[in-house]
Amino acid sequence: MLDWLFSTPLPVGTPAPAFTMADQEGSTVSLSSLRGKNVVLVFYPGDDTPGCIRQLCDFRDHWDLTRRKNTIVFGVNPQNARSHAKFAGKYKLPFPLLIDPGQKVGEAYHTRGLVVKRTVYLIGPDGVIRFARRGMPAAEEVLVAAV
Repeated sequence: MLDWLFSTPLPVGTPAPAFTMADQEGSTVSLSSLRGKNVVLVFYPGDDTPGCIRQLCDFRDHWDLTRRKNTIVFGVNPQNARSHAKFAGKYKLPFPLLIDPGQKVGEAYHTRGLVVKRTVYLIGPDGVIRFARRGMPAAEEVLVAAV
Protein backbone atom coordinates (compact mmCIF):
# COMPACT_ATOMS: atom_id res chain seq x y z
CA MET A 1 0.00 0.00 0.00
CA LEU A 2 2.81 2.46 0.79
CA ASP A 3 5.29 0.95 -1.70
CA TRP A 4 5.39 4.24 -3.64
CA LEU A 5 6.68 6.03 -0.55
CA PHE A 6 9.76 3.85 -0.19
CA SER A 7 10.43 2.99 -3.82
CA THR A 8 13.88 3.16 -5.36
CA PRO A 9 14.61 3.79 -9.05
CA LEU A 10 14.46 0.84 -11.42
CA PRO A 11 17.88 -0.84 -11.48
CA VAL A 12 20.40 -0.40 -14.26
CA GLY A 13 20.14 -3.38 -16.61
CA THR A 14 16.34 -3.52 -16.36
CA PRO A 15 14.29 -3.28 -19.57
CA ALA A 16 12.61 0.14 -19.57
CA PRO A 17 8.83 0.06 -19.18
CA ALA A 18 6.97 0.97 -22.37
CA PHE A 19 5.16 4.30 -22.43
CA THR A 20 3.18 6.58 -24.69
CA MET A 21 2.61 10.19 -23.60
CA ALA A 22 1.69 13.48 -25.21
CA ASP A 23 4.07 16.43 -25.18
CA GLN A 24 3.24 20.12 -24.74
CA GLU A 25 2.50 20.47 -28.47
CA GLY A 26 0.07 17.51 -28.52
CA SER A 27 2.46 15.14 -30.31
CA THR A 28 2.53 11.57 -29.07
CA VAL A 29 5.82 10.03 -27.96
CA SER A 30 6.26 6.26 -27.51
CA LEU A 31 9.38 4.62 -26.18
CA SER A 32 9.08 1.89 -28.83
CA SER A 33 9.51 4.50 -31.60
CA LEU A 34 12.80 5.68 -30.09
CA ARG A 35 14.75 2.42 -30.41
CA GLY A 36 18.25 3.02 -31.72
CA LYS A 37 18.66 6.22 -29.70
CA ASN A 38 19.57 6.94 -26.11
CA VAL A 39 16.61 8.37 -24.22
CA VAL A 40 16.90 10.51 -21.10
CA LEU A 41 13.78 10.82 -18.95
CA VAL A 42 13.92 13.58 -16.36
CA PHE A 43 11.02 13.08 -13.94
CA TYR A 44 10.65 16.39 -12.12
CA PRO A 45 8.13 17.80 -9.61
CA GLY A 46 7.00 21.07 -11.19
CA ASP A 47 7.28 23.46 -14.10
CA ASP A 48 9.05 26.75 -13.41
CA THR A 49 10.30 25.89 -9.92
CA PRO A 50 13.92 26.65 -8.90
CA GLY A 51 15.31 23.09 -8.78
CA CYS A 52 13.47 22.04 -11.93
CA ILE A 53 14.65 25.11 -13.83
CA ARG A 54 18.25 24.38 -12.85
CA GLN A 55 17.97 20.68 -13.73
CA LEU A 56 16.29 21.04 -17.11
CA CYS A 57 18.42 24.03 -18.12
CA ASP A 58 21.51 21.91 -17.42
CA PHE A 59 20.38 19.53 -20.18
CA ARG A 60 19.63 22.55 -22.40
CA ASP A 61 23.11 23.92 -21.76
CA HIS A 62 24.66 20.56 -22.73
CA TRP A 63 22.52 20.16 -25.84
CA ASP A 64 25.49 19.84 -28.24
CA LEU A 65 26.94 16.99 -26.17
CA THR A 66 23.50 15.39 -25.94
CA ARG A 67 23.10 15.42 -29.72
CA ARG A 68 26.62 14.07 -30.28
CA LYS A 69 25.72 11.17 -27.98
CA ASN A 70 22.67 10.20 -30.13
CA THR A 71 20.44 11.13 -27.20
CA ILE A 72 16.93 12.51 -26.89
CA VAL A 73 15.81 14.20 -23.66
CA PHE A 74 12.31 14.43 -22.25
CA GLY A 75 11.09 16.15 -19.11
CA VAL A 76 8.18 14.29 -17.49
CA ASN A 77 5.55 15.29 -14.96
CA PRO A 78 1.75 15.37 -14.68
CA GLN A 79 1.27 19.08 -15.39
CA ASN A 80 -0.78 20.11 -18.43
CA ALA A 81 0.30 21.07 -21.93
CA ARG A 82 -0.17 24.80 -21.33
CA SER A 83 2.07 24.78 -18.24
CA HIS A 84 4.71 22.72 -20.07
CA ALA A 85 4.62 24.98 -23.15
CA LYS A 86 5.02 28.11 -21.04
CA PHE A 87 7.93 26.58 -19.10
CA ALA A 88 9.69 25.25 -22.22
CA GLY A 89 9.26 28.56 -24.03
CA LYS A 90 10.42 30.71 -21.13
CA TYR A 91 13.69 28.77 -20.77
CA LYS A 92 14.11 27.85 -24.46
CA LEU A 93 14.22 24.12 -23.71
CA PRO A 94 15.16 22.31 -26.95
CA PHE A 95 13.37 19.11 -25.93
CA PRO A 96 9.74 18.12 -25.26
CA LEU A 97 8.05 18.01 -21.89
CA LEU A 98 5.77 14.98 -21.57
CA ILE A 99 2.46 14.94 -19.73
CA ASP A 100 1.99 12.02 -17.33
CA PRO A 101 -1.65 12.23 -16.16
CA GLY A 102 -2.13 10.56 -12.80
CA GLN A 103 1.59 9.67 -12.76
CA LYS A 104 0.83 6.36 -14.52
CA VAL A 105 4.21 6.29 -16.27
CA GLY A 106 5.80 7.60 -13.09
CA GLU A 107 4.40 4.60 -11.26
CA ALA A 108 6.07 2.23 -13.75
CA TYR A 109 9.36 4.12 -13.30
CA HIS A 110 9.06 4.36 -9.48
CA THR A 111 8.73 8.16 -9.44
CA ARG A 112 5.11 8.42 -8.31
CA GLY A 113 4.49 10.25 -5.04
CA LEU A 114 2.56 13.12 -3.52
CA VAL A 115 4.89 15.10 -5.76
CA VAL A 116 6.96 13.48 -8.50
CA LYS A 117 10.16 11.97 -7.11
CA ARG A 118 12.94 13.76 -8.97
CA THR A 119 14.62 10.94 -10.90
CA VAL A 120 16.74 10.73 -14.05
CA TYR A 121 16.96 7.67 -16.31
CA LEU A 122 19.04 7.04 -19.40
CA ILE A 123 17.65 4.26 -21.56
CA GLY A 124 20.03 2.79 -24.11
CA PRO A 125 19.26 2.21 -27.81
CA ASP A 126 18.30 -1.36 -26.92
CA GLY A 127 15.60 -0.26 -24.45
CA VAL A 128 17.61 -1.17 -21.35
CA ILE A 129 18.15 1.26 -18.46
CA ARG A 130 21.80 2.35 -18.34
CA PHE A 131 21.54 5.11 -15.72
CA ALA A 132 19.05 5.65 -12.88
CA ARG A 133 19.38 8.11 -10.03
CA ARG A 134 17.19 10.18 -7.73
CA GLY A 135 17.97 13.86 -7.38
CA MET A 136 19.72 16.15 -9.82
CA PRO A 137 22.70 14.41 -11.39
CA ALA A 138 24.56 16.68 -13.81
CA ALA A 139 23.75 16.24 -17.49
CA GLU A 140 27.39 15.31 -18.18
CA GLU A 141 27.23 12.56 -15.55
CA VAL A 142 24.07 11.12 -17.08
CA LEU A 143 25.44 11.29 -20.63
CA VAL A 144 28.52 9.25 -19.69
CA ALA A 145 26.15 6.24 -19.74
CA ALA A 146 25.09 6.94 -23.35
CA VAL A 147 26.41 4.43 -25.89
